[in-house]
Amino acid sequence: MTRTLQGTPAADGFRMPGEFESHAGCWMLWPERPDNWREAARPAQTAFAQVAAAIAQFEPLTMGVSGTHYAAACALLPADVRVVEMAHDDCWMRDVGPTCVVNRRGTVRGVDWHFNAWGGLAGGLYFPWDQDELVARKVLACEGLARYRAPIVNEGGAIHVDGAGTALVTEECLLNPNRNPTLTRAALEAQLRAYLGVTQVIWLGRGVVNDETGGHIDNLACFVRPGEVCLTWTDRRRDPQHAVSRDAWERLRDARDARGRRLKVTRLPMPGPLFLREREARGIVPLEGSRARRAGERLAASYVNFYIANRGIVMPLLDARTDRLAAQRLKRLFPGRRVVGVPAREILLGGGNIHCITQQVPAGTRTRSPSAS
Repeated sequence: MTRTLQGTPAADGFRMPGEFESHAGCWMLWPERPDNWREAARPAQTAFAQVAAAIAQFEPLTMGVSGTHYAAACALLPADVRVVEMAHDDCWMRDVGPTCVVNRRGTVRGVDWHFNAWGGLAGGLYFPWDQDELVARKVLACEGLARYRAPIVNEGGAIHVDGAGTALVTEECLLNPNRNPTLTRAALEAQLRAYLGVTQVIWLGRGVVNDETGGHIDNLACFVRPGEVCLTWTDRRRDPQHAVSRDAWERLRDARDARGRRLKVTRLPMPGPLFLREREARGIVPLEGSRARRAGERLAASYVNFYIANRGIVMPLLDARTDRLAAQRLKRLFPGRRVVGVPAREILLGGGNIHCITQQVPAGTRTRSPSAS
């Protein structure tokens, strides 16, 4: 069991660190749903194992796996990956796992958001989601970290921070009435300030076109370091993503961070556009209560959906025409880290990518006793 704390992280002197800060490790979940992952999830499991192996080069990696798939996962994963039996509804650890916060003494705690499968009964992607709702608490118990239970529906992919007081979000996601219908923008900002320890929230408009999460920020833009952001971009004016990215670029250009600085914005090329193929769609088994996947639908592909590891960047390989350029730009953005590309189309077919399936635990003085902080 992990102890649930009263109060809020900000009131207790905690903040969410930037992903580029030091990690104690990373968590993932194993893909299993036949209604979301084609061919009984076997191709996706291979891709997840490759992502896990790439991250494990840089930091400890833990994989949560249901009892049914435990032995098969152990056979596919590298020996240095810790495998933990953990029930879950699907494998989006970024969204169902805890958002960790730290204080100046190095104490690490976790925020457990309410989760409703990206929209509940009014647009959510599957039902039920009761096991996913328990994942953050289980991870914190495994890590021995105290827990804040946030009062709002939110997902880790809906927020990005610079670790120095600034958060990036989208209106499309956070203001969607299928998340927190009774809360205004001001009220949501107040909750983000309280649970992330930020003082400035920068609102972008929409997320990547056809992003089934409802416009998560982590598919559109992210902090490289304080004062610097990368943004998914296309020069194709007829592509609907062009207007979305242009609006985001203008908002970022006009914004100031928590320290009053203008932001430097680097554009990452958008792959594709990419679409679900007929043979891929045939491998999915539709189930009642889950989102149908149909051949020809546009995939929300983005190179911004990479993971920042200790001394490394693990990026999705999605399109041979643009993979190399995206890798080159990431190498320039992160000169002190090794960029590792992993074939990620199978992850994209399920509705997300590498950042969506990972969740970091920041480095710090890890204590099981909240009173010790």
